[in-house]
Amino acid sequence: MIDNPFLSETFTKKWAKSFGKEETPTDVEGVYGPKFYRGKWGILTNYGKTHTKGMQYTLERPLSLKKEILLIFDVPTYFKIPQPQELNPTKLIRVKQYPGFLIELDSFSSLQEYLQKKFKKSSRYKLYKYSRRLSECFEIKTQMYLGDAITEEAYNFLFDRFRELLEKRFLDKAEHNNNLDEKEWDFYKSVAYPLILKKQAGLFVVKNGENPIAITLVYFSKDIIFDAITVFDIDYAKFHLGSVNIMHLIDWGIANKFKLLDFSKGYFDYKTRWATKSYDFEYHILYNSKSFSSVAKAMLAKNYFKLKQYLREKDLNLLLNKVLFRFRKKEWDSTNASDEKGKSIVFEDVEVQDTSLIKIDAYSPQVIKLFFDFLYLNNESAKDVEVFYGSNGQYLFRGKNSEKVAHFT
Repeated sequence: MIDNPFLSETFTKKWAKSFGKEETPTDVEGVYGPKFYRGKWGILTNYGKTHTKGMQYTLERPLSLKKEILLIFDVPTYFKIPQPQELNPTKLIRVKQYPGFLIELDSFSSLQEYLQKKFKKSSRYKLYKYSRRLSECFEIKTQMYLGDAITEEAYNFLFDRFRELLEKRFLDKAEHNNNLDEKEWDFYKSVAYPLILKKQAGLFVVKNGENPIAITLVYFSKDIIFDAITVFDIDYAKFHLGSVNIMHLIDWGIANKFKLLDFSKGYFDYKTRWATKSYDFEYHILYNSKSFSSVAKAMLAKNYFKLKQYLREKDLNLLLNKVLFRFRKKEWDSTNASDEKGKSIVFEDVEVQDTSLIKIDAYSPQVIKLFFDFLYLNNESAKDVEVFYGSNGQYLFRGKNSEKVAHFT
């Protein structure tokens, strides 16, 4: 049996139900692993399609293809997929699509050793500083929700918070995120919980007190952690929460004897910074070399996916995401918008006490930004700080060791 969570019965059935592919799977003699559905023009496509984070299969004998072709999405090049050289008339076309990045966890005995070998001294100093400062300013704790460690009620709460943080993040970036499309999000929410109960998935959560501030959906094989979706609360950007979250996840992965932490497909700067190895995701097209129809379909599919990759390399997908964002039906809640975005924050010593100060208990987005900057710059703990609003339009922050007024410029 192939050890891959995306080949599990749970993942396959949930995907089929979510995307309208509940018909009886098409059997393809000779290929072991994924199930297939029959699409247009005789294309047999793997269940899971582009929603897996790494498809795996083996070839046991020549495939029972006639005029069809077999299309398998998202095959990482580091997976050991046997080639069909001896399986005439079956032929394979491999089309590169996305870059992938991973950390070889089994090369390190601890997070400290990983940081020592991966980063320069100055970078290590900053990373430790970010982690320390976050813990000093807030009540930080981490947890991997796995197995029966989470009730369905708690799971629903976390997943709702997960979506809230993703929406907040991509509204700030003014980009469309396909994971937030209703059908996709419903799929991820429906499939994750049963897989968590079977320890084939998990939610890695960083909390400030009881408030989740970073959430990562991961899938598991015996040796691999697949990072599927990750997000952090952008209010904590000053503390480099994204980096701190990765440090905690690496630490957990090494402690639990995983060999790889796979950041999955797609290029992002943080992946290149943290990864120890890069690879490619490929689309595999298997066809019958003795059938003109099968060969023609394979060539058309190859050229189509090569064109998509060319356009992707020209960043047209980023432009598309910007355009899609503008046409999103959901409107941004104006109460969460800030006129101060992009402005600088100035903290000054208190010179004249404003007698009309009003203590604030509920913080608006602009006050949260001021508050978190004050904590970071003055190394104060959130529980020790009081916030006041003055008649002059300035905010006063009073901590255990410092007192400052703040305003935007």
